[in-house]
Amino acid sequence: EAGAMQQGKVVALLWAAFEGGVALEDGLARTPPMGWRSWNLFGANVNQSLMESIMDAMVSRSRTVDGVGTSLADLGYSNVGLDDNWQLCGSYGPEGYTYHSADGVYPVVNTELFPDFVAMTSKAHALGLTAGWYMNNCICQDHCGAKVYHGETDETCYRGDAAALIEFGFDAVKLDNCGAQRDLDVWARYLNASQTPILIENCHWGDTNPNETWCPFHYYRTSNDVRAEYGSVLKNLATTYPLALQNLSRPGCWAYPDMLEVGCSNGPGGDHDPGLSPAETRTHFASWAVVSSPLVLSMDVTNDTVMDQYWDLIANPEIIAINQAWEGASGTRYAYSRLNVSLSVYDPSQRTYESILFPVWQMLYKPVAPTATAVLLINSASNDTDLQLAFADVPHAPCQTRCKVRDVFNRTDLGLFNDSFPVTIPSHDAAFFLIEPEDSRPPPFLRPAF
Repeated sequence: EAGAMQQGKVVALLWAAFEGGVALEDGLARTPPMGWRSWNLFGANVNQSLMESIMDAMVSRSRTVDGVGTSLADLGYSNVGLDDNWQLCGSYGPEGYTYHSADGVYPVVNTELFPDFVAMTSKAHALGLTAGWYMNNCICQDHCGAKVYHGETDETCYRGDAAALIEFGFDAVKLDNCGAQRDLDVWARYLNASQTPILIENCHWGDTNPNETWCPFHYYRTSNDVRAEYGSVLKNLATTYPLALQNLSRPGCWAYPDMLEVGCSNGPGGDHDPGLSPAETRTHFASWAVVSSPLVLSMDVTNDTVMDQYWDLIANPEIIAINQAWEGASGTRYAYSRLNVSLSVYDPSQRTYESILFPVWQMLYKPVAPTATAVLLINSASNDTDLQLAFADVPHAPCQTRCKVRDVFNRTDLGLFNDSFPVTIPSHDAAFFLIEPEDSRPPPFLRPAF
């Protein structure tokens, strides 16, 4: 029934340049970036006090992993990113710039909300974190240069924004798709002119993808904004599949179906962000992990009730290790049901709901070591579904007849199985396994030390 931010530190910036574009070779994003960003829960309701409280929470060791006090930063969630609405949106100068000074040289900060960016980024650095910023938008309206939307060629604003980012002490930037500064080669040139490596997110909603030699950014959005609803999660996840098959999600250039909606009900989407059930949340987090997506939280990490509810999932070291592993393939779907289920999904670009058909079940895989492959089984039916995980069907399977199976969610060994493994999956839930040969030693990441 089957159809076939965690940044490395470098002291110098290296470029691989070629005619018509660049590929960044600066040592950043060799594994999928991990961290936190403000938009999916807080939307435009941000200020410096909130961001600094998030930073404190990211390094708190008030919870444990395997009995050891462990922070989100210890687990790899090390970049704290400010999204939209730091700007003082308005009309500046004869050109009517949206958030740049009259001469276009400098971005205008809302200092009532963010009185001291240098102090904010300095706090991040003092805590061992990196600080992310946001560009090319002011609540989805912007122009800079000639009054031509999405077609401006003047580089003044690029140059001023890059200079401001370095001056304020930011380490990373999200470049959105709403504004006029959409030339990613120009962005990369200015952002890296100072020899300070900057982690760059291309947030062009799947409009500007890399190719085999061109990737002047470190990770790139493959989709429109995700919403905190199950159908939206599946829709965004599917946008990574063709890119993985072309090997266009790889170290230094990762496919990214958007921030995580874990714990983000009632976000900026309002009624379109109803929130995910516990089962849907497991499916969401595990599916992002197995396709090597950057893992960027947006939940209120200062809220103990929320953190207690989701800690065991987002702090599962085996899921994180699977996400961070690289064994030559980023992970993707390899099998799916011929039967479909129709789900209503909100389309933010059209501001309306659409009915989309998804497979009743699908199977994803990712090789994580020479002798270990992760497999994720997703059930999108409205009822429990019985599936058989046939080892021989798994691409890059390290074994086909006698395989050890480990439950990744529960971090327990399930035993040795011949040819296949039966599993019953509840509605909208997933099952996550690691399969290994009978005589293999467990991969080192099964018992990480933080």
